[in-house]
Amino acid sequence: QRVNDFTTSVEPEEQDPVAVTFRLEQNYPNPFNPATRIRYSLSNVGRVKLVIYDILGRQVQILQNQVMNAGSHEVIWNGTTASGLMASSGIYLYKLETDDQTEIRKMVLLK
Repeated sequence: QRVNDFTTSVEPEEQDPVAVTFRLEQNYPNPFNPATRIRYSLSNVGRVKLVIYDILGRQVQILQNQVMNAGSHEVIWNGTTASGLMASSGIYLYKLETDDQTEIRKMVLLK
């Protein structure tokens, strides 16, 4: 008598580069001087805005404002303001914004 004669095999699925979730990672190094790396992942293609703000909420620098593909991305901030001056030591916020998602993290610039 045969009862449910079958085998189950689990094969590793190919990594789908588009099957990535929206995520903003902590910058590295943090604290930093003179530059830091900001990594983020997008689940869909779309417009991305990555902006640096000071602790009072004033815009310091726009690092990205363009359409990006889904997947992992990296941006370097060299600690300069939009006018090209070196930002002062302190706490900064960086905000990643898409059409439907937003995430904010904190970083420290030390001189």
